[in-house]
Amino acid sequence: WNGNSIITLGWSDAEKLVCVQEDGSVTLYDIFGIFCHTFSMGAEAKDLKVKDAKIFLTNSGTGVAVMTSASRIFIINNLEEPKIRKLPELPSNYLGTKLPILWTVVSEDRNTMAIVACGHEIYSLYQDKELPIPRELNLSNPFNNIYDMAVSLNNKHIAIYTDTGTLWLGSLDLQKRYCEINIEPGNKPQQLVWCGTEAVIGLWSNILYIVGRNGDYIQYPYDNIIHLIPEIDGVRVISETNHEMIQKVPSVVQQIFRINSTDPGSYLLEASKQFQRRNHRADEYITLVKDQLPKAVAQCLEAAVLEFDTATQKMLIRAAYFGKGFINGHSPKSYVEMCRILRVLNAVRDRRVGIPLTYTQFECLTAQVLLDRLVLRKHYYLAIQIAKYLKLSEKGILAHWARDKITQSKAPPEVVAREIADKVSHNPKEFSFWHIAKYAADNGRKDLAIKLLDHELYVEKQVSLLLNLDQGQSALVKAIESGDTDLVYAVIIDIQSKTSLSKFQMIIRNFQVAQSLYLKYSQGKNREALRDIYIQEDDYNSQAAMFITESLEPRSSTTRDTVLLAAQEAFKKARNDFGVALCDDTRKLYKYQRRLEEKFERSFIGLSIHQTAKALLKLQQIKQAENFKSEYKIPDRRYWWMRIECHAENDEWSELEKFSKSKKSPMGYEPFVDVCLKYDNIAEAQKYVTKCKDDLKVKYYVKLKMLDKAAQVAFEQKDIQGLLFVQ
Repeated sequence: WNGNSIITLGWSDAEKLVCVQEDGSVTLYDIFGIFCHTFSMGAEAKDLKVKDAKIFLTNSGTGVAVMTSASRIFIINNLEEPKIRKLPELPSNYLGTKLPILWTVVSEDRNTMAIVACGHEIYSLYQDKELPIPRELNLSNPFNNIYDMAVSLNNKHIAIYTDTGTLWLGSLDLQKRYCEINIEPGNKPQQLVWCGTEAVIGLWSNILYIVGRNGDYIQYPYDNIIHLIPEIDGVRVISETNHEMIQKVPSVVQQIFRINSTDPGSYLLEASKQFQRRNHRADEYITLVKDQLPKAVAQCLEAAVLEFDTATQKMLIRAAYFGKGFINGHSPKSYVEMCRILRVLNAVRDRRVGIPLTYTQFECLTAQVLLDRLVLRKHYYLAIQIAKYLKLSEKGILAHWARDKITQSKAPPEVVAREIADKVSHNPKEFSFWHIAKYAADNGRKDLAIKLLDHELYVEKQVSLLLNLDQGQSALVKAIESGDTDLVYAVIIDIQSKTSLSKFQMIIRNFQVAQSLYLKYSQGKNREALRDIYIQEDDYNSQAAMFITESLEPRSSTTRDTVLLAAQEAFKKARNDFGVALCDDTRKLYKYQRRLEEKFERSFIGLSIHQTAKALLKLQQIKQAENFKSEYKIPDRRYWWMRIECHAENDEWSELEKFSKSKKSPMGYEPFVDVCLKYDNIAEAQKYVTKCKDDLKVKYYVKLKMLDKAAQVAFEQKDIQGLLFVQ
């Protein structure tokens, strides 16, 4: 031990050794002596030094209280979340006094207080009050000093021993006295503790006094040095060679085993014994208890789990089993449950395990806490068997075993990973390989962490930890195999942020899916990175496509020409003659459009061939449009349709009529009628309906609401369907 002088040692509810030192520091160790953490009780405790300390239980865990050399008390209610509170100071006349100061700590209902005795006076110091509250102790015999105090674990009773040898038992508020007796006058007890809630045990010079609340007492001499440990239902007596348990005999055990007992459980036990001896008297005892058999069975079961002796347990369980056979419709649930609990208790009481729990303590702790304590002692096999037996989750046990395996095993990573995977193979969904892999990584076993991640069911967890371990390529493989594009994108971005551009491009080119997704991502986010990849891959067609896309963006005409020339060169390198021709034609179109802009002082650049021709027609530049049509080989049908549309839009109906007569329409005259109808010009439409195709005339006459004419045409054409259509 290299620290300061230890003032007090004790155990927390999580079975951590709590060491309170003279300088106010509190250090915690596990049951194997491995350091957990430490904290301080404050600057004042450090400066003034600690002269006494108490470790106590609270609703939130385990607390620590220290008393400094100036008799000031500081408390912490939870070791896991240390928050220092100062209790009210004692009256000034007691500060620095040489009188012995006795104190104990009580925590209940989220409020912690200290009961302090100095001389013959007693004070209660509450953490939520500013001043100490004096208490009055009424004793028959006058006294000068209080030698010792003990509070029951349920915080309802207190025992006080004075210098006159008087032991006073009463309520915690000192208002109610249970008894007052004289024991060993003048000698301070080595220990004074409560045995449950019904008696107090004091130790004087290896003589044990057990004092009941009614004033009766008995003493037991011991040859060896002993130590008393209070429990909720008794007191453990620890010596160099023995571990004993003192507790009040449970009432149900008294009812069954006392002499001349007439309780149902006692009769049932005797009936079972006689039945085992094949004696007819078994029937007589069953008859005596027949109307109370359910109670008798319940008494035997309860007594069985309260007993430590296995022979007595078997005898009582056998009696309960015998009795329930005579009860019609009896549910075996309680019997099965008690048998399970008893089997568990006997297993942990074994000397190889060393957890001699009583049934009351087991109920208070719960089965889950018992499993945690077994795991803490590395009894993994027993913990798993108990979990299965009680139908509880094995997840925490396996996780603790795996962590222990990681820190203790020196085997190769693949061997350790396989052992862990084999152990949890029966129920992998309850086991998180991600948590275990992270633990391995945090403990410097990176290779083992990677191997463990191969068994993780959730790809997102695999990928996230692999990225944290700088295993970008492995993470990318997992993401691609999952088929989750969002996950692949996340991995790509992470790798890109952690590596140089050249290295990133070398990595990404090995994964076709990832590269395709990255190219898609870069199109809208990082065009330069996209160009770098195309250059690295000698993908000239894609380079040219990028240049063409850039040429469509708003920019100066000079820049457009430069970009199109670059695209043309890229197409040449790709031996793409069509692309080369396309770029050449586009450059010529831009040149032509620049001339139009200069001539008409309006925007043309960026328009398609179709849009350019239509713009000229809207400007009534028919001749210019005709030349443009010829130069860029616009099909007649398309050109005619554009002219029809533009004349109608410009309200040039006479020009439209002239155009219809200029030459035969390559697309018929139906479009002329349609465009006239579109702009509600019925009169103009009638000029062209006679030129429509014969099989369409009926339809267009109907559109013009010339039903008589439509019927006449249908009649002349002997078109029955047309007549029906008109009708």
